[in-house]
Amino acid sequence: MRIFLDTANIDQIRQAAKLGIISGVTTNPSLVSREGTADYEAIIKEICSIIPGPISVEVLVEGVEPMIEQAQLISSWAPNIVIKIPATTEGLEVTSALAKENIKVNFTLCFSLNQALLGTLAGATYVSPFVGRLDDAGHNGMEVVKDIVDVFAHYQLTTQVIAASIRHPQHCVTAAKAGAHIATVPYKVLMQMLHHPLTDVGVARFLSDWQGVSRK
Repeated sequence: MRIFLDTANIDQIRQAAKLGIISGVTTNPSLVSREGTADYEAIIKEICSIIPGPISVEVLVEGVEPMIEQAQLISSWAPNIVIKIPATTEGLEVTSALAKENIKVNFTLCFSLNQALLGTLAGATYVSPFVGRLDDAGHNGMEVVKDIVDVFAHYQLTTQVIAASIRHPQHCVTAAKAGAHIATVPYKVLMQMLHHPLTDVGVARFLSDWQGVSRK
């Protein structure tokens, strides 16, 4: 399972890139707005220059033709951009049109196997079931992820499943067990994945033991 970073914070992206484990980035208008900039193009281009893998960028308009036109524009900003299109009737039509132009689509805001299946049939490169939001609504988000992964595997569909709306490290564990191709995680969760108190104790003990020997 690959790890994407779910953020638009440049400092976080640069720091995560140094770790050598991030394969891509997912963004959305809410994440970009938190960075206090209205220059959508500039921040997306900077992200694309830091991470060479897929960078998911969401359209900011509604309506089939406006969404297609904006998707075409955004995809021209960098070769590694993937267009995020919502799992709606209009979004399905837009996904189909973009796929015919070989523009990669992340079919996002998926909350069911039905939505994900329609997205892949329309030509989406990725589908993004939102685990945390499903859990919030009283559903088991990871069961939806597993159902999507199993059906795609059964029919040998090439669309990759991104476990999105990840809230904590255990979500990542469960996503991996469910067979998700990708988990896209906030920077805080990425750091929590790495931390374990026994590692800290072990490092401190090794250093202490060595310092005791070196003083002799």
